Amino acid sequence: MTQTTPPSTAIANAFAQPFDGEAASAAYRNALQVIGAVEPKIADAIRAELADQRSSLKLIASENYASPAVLLTMGSWLSDKYAEGTIGHRFYAACQNIDTVESLAAEHAKALFGAPHAYVQPHSGIDANLVAFWAILAQRIESPALAAAGAKHVNDLSDADWSALRSALGDQRMLGMSLDAGGHLTHGFRPNISGKMFHQSSYGTDPKTELLDYAEVRRMAHEFKPLILIAGYSAYPRRVNFATMREIADEVGATLMVDMAHFAGLVAGKVFTGDFNPVPFAHVTTTTTHKSLRGPRGGMVLCQPEYADAVDRGCPMVLGGPLGQVMAAKAVALAEARQPEFANYAQAVADNAVSLAEGLSSRGGRLVTGGTDNHLVLLDVTSFGLTGRQAESALVESGIVTNRNAIPRDPNGAWYTSGVRLGTPALTSRGFTGDDLDRVAELIVDVLSAATPTATADGGASKAKYTLTDGLAARTQAAASELLDAHPLYPGLDLS
Repeated sequence: MTQTTPPSTAIANAFAQPFDGEAASAAYRNALQVIGAVEPKIADAIRAELADQRSSLKLIASENYASPAVLLTMGSWLSDKYAEGTIGHRFYAACQNIDTVESLAAEHAKALFGAPHAYVQPHSGIDANLVAFWAILAQRIESPALAAAGAKHVNDLSDADWSALRSALGDQRMLGMSLDAGGHLTHGFRPNISGKMFHQSSYGTDPKTELLDYAEVRRMAHEFKPLILIAGYSAYPRRVNFATMREIADEVGATLMVDMAHFAGLVAGKVFTGDFNPVPFAHVTTTTTHKSLRGPRGGMVLCQPEYADAVDRGCPMVLGGPLGQVMAAKAVALAEARQPEFANYAQAVADNAVSLAEGLSSRGGRLVTGGTDNHLVLLDVTSFGLTGRQAESALVESGIVTNRNAIPRDPNGAWYTSGVRLGTPALTSRGFTGDDLDRVAELIVDVLSAATPTATADGGASKAKYTLTDGLAARTQAAASELLDAHPLYPGLDLS
């Protein structure tokens, strides 16, 4: 797990050239004027959000900055059109423009990821996963049941057959990564609808290395025999071998579903190739379109041909009317990701993550798994005597935005946690280099080293409250501002 910091990666600010600053400034000033005439507090909040994002070190691994073209696309008349159904098969009339938008987005997605089929309607990553789950259930359970009953549609089933089908659909098994190992709430956990739909079991990581143990995943799969084997993560800082995961799925007759919401940009940018690219191996792949892909907030499903018809029934199966304006923004973002510059960006995201990891480790920080292979770093803050909640708050006070996160076998649970998750997609979009990320690591360690838990009335220590050395937050904010000023967000965009 020893790593060598890569040379400082030089990447242009993603927003320095691709848009006309004068035209974009005029567009946003005019839009805010129109908005403000109706509800000035909303226009003020929009201005304040841009100011906040410009003035803080954004290290939340699931956030990024969309281009002005993507953002402007969402404010269009496409928002006003109902278009349930799919391309050429709508339940509303006059959907020709939505057909154009959805077709373009799907074609860009298929070309970018090398996928046989793409469904771009999901409103979010959770929606994409719900579409995937029900498509798998429809293809694996519903279709055989209909064939056995001699029916073409569920409405044609007898009451007895329908009752039996509903029982079968609601009692299937799912195997996915545990939350504390880096899995996601939507992978079968009880607070989420997926945990109410499926009988779920979780695989974790090796207690010593904190890495995925494929032999243990294989053992559990053979013992549990899931219908769906889920791979993918939201807080695991390493690559996954999807060829091996497909082998395991095939051995037990499971459908391999991969949730690549976090690392889709690394797949699109050809940082993850071969066995580490999930699309050729997964039966169904889900993703968000923001995060490392740098598009609008939304979801998407890619799949092999045998699942295409079921996936395309996402609306009305679990989705309502598709958001035409967001599908259009997805098409714009996917077109951007097909440009050669995006591959340079994706590689810089990964290189910067290594630089951040090395910077933290060299200053005494303990990293889960010892480092990173992707876009994120998981820092165990217990060595600083803090909970994740205290570390997150102290960093935000100092102008560094992260999020607290559980670590494997976390003693503080999912609310207070023992870690913070750090990601490099957003700062890389601003043109940050490896040297910049090393400086960010220095600031993070300085803040965490100076934070101490607040004592409680009973002589213990709070898990939420903390104190910082006087003046440190202001000094850190000033140091962060130097980095941010060198890499402005949307340079040339002026709302004044």
